Amino acid sequence: MRVLLLGGGGREHALALGLCADPAVEGLIAAPGNPGIAGVAELRAVDGADPAAVAALAVETRADLVVIGPEGPLVAGVADAVRAKGIAAFGPSAEAARLEGSKTFAKDVMTAAGVPTARAYTCADEASTAAALDEFGPPYVVKNDGLAAGKGVVVTDDRAAALAHAAECGRVVVEEYLAGPEVSLFVVTDGEAAVPLLPAQDFKRVGDGDAGPNTGGMGAYAPLPWAPSGLVDEVMADVVHPTLAEMRRRGTPFAGLLYVGLAMTAAGPRVIEFNARFGDPETQVVLALLETPLGGLLHAAATGTLADHPPLRWRDGAAVTVVVAADNYPGTPRTGDVITGADRPGVIHAGTARRAADGALLSAGGRVVCGTATGPTLAAARDAAYALVGGIGLAGAQHRTDIAAAAVDGRITIPR
Repeated sequence: MRVLLLGGGGREHALALGLCADPAVEGLIAAPGNPGIAGVAELRAVDGADPAAVAALAVETRADLVVIGPEGPLVAGVADAVRAKGIAAFGPSAEAARLEGSKTFAKDVMTAAGVPTARAYTCADEASTAAALDEFGPPYVVKNDGLAAGKGVVVTDDRAAALAHAAECGRVVVEEYLAGPEVSLFVVTDGEAAVPLLPAQDFKRVGDGDAGPNTGGMGAYAPLPWAPSGLVDEVMADVVHPTLAEMRRRGTPFAGLLYVGLAMTAAGPRVIEFNARFGDPETQVVLALLETPLGGLLHAAATGTLADHPPLRWRDGAAVTVVVAADNYPGTPRTGDVITGADRPGVIHAGTARRAADGALLSAGGRVVCGTATGPTLAAARDAAYALVGGIGLAGAQHRTDIAAAAVDGRITIPR
């Protein structure tokens, strides 16, 4: 099987490592990829937002499967264009990807499907936003209705800041705040059958103790020692299958990766958001523990044969990833600095580039690299991940020092 992987971030590097470890994958092409992915795949240039260009590359490279990493190409209809060429694509159609592309659409689907979630209002002017904020009270939750690269959400006690974010976005969804630890659950689906992966937890705020603004994610770990034993079964029954059934009812079945973001509240799991693709950086830890060959799993979902796929196998132990970000992230990041110590096993490249003159590795994004490690226990995996991070040199770099610390120490509790 020849696989074309679309994207060039940390999620795609993790996917590339998983795909190249599958004996059934005989050739891996990544577009555009990154210097880390270049170690395991042939890199090609393409405009990921151009469905026709991606479909043409899939034909040219004789791909048997196209795996679409980022959300932008999915919303743009890349999966549709690839399928129109008779090539299997892992990723939802443009219509189905609206589950991520529009928070309002996702809320409509959840309401129709009876999915437990926060009460919310869609607002497009200051008066309606102010009314919604007043109804729900602080902490205020204001979400950009469209794609915002994981940074479109503001959770604040400052009403003025909430209003300012809404004004900047234009159209927002204002929600009631859901109190409780968060969980990310990835579900591979062909639109009918659905297979859950291991739950993970990521860390959105830039600073230790969840201080500072939201980011695309500063680290993650799996599995979750504090999660209830029946959590996955409950979410599959109450959230995933009703959502997939509602999407089928609408004539836009969802096939690909359904990312369910949850808050573990006193009333039970509540959906914070849906995404239409693997999350970053949770992918790094979930795939590090997946023993089942990744290419075969994604191909089964892309070809409607997931019901016949063998049960998933998982490695024992735990995995932790810690993101090393550029100076000033999540604002405009400082780029172009030399990175040292990043060409080691376990270091996932997210925002890196090679300098043409001498091949030096340079920072080229906000989240630059992350140290990903496994271990027999969560504490051991955490120590190993931070050991990797400690060997990375980057001027002005920042990283959180508390990834998975509360879980290791047994300090995470679900409200009652």
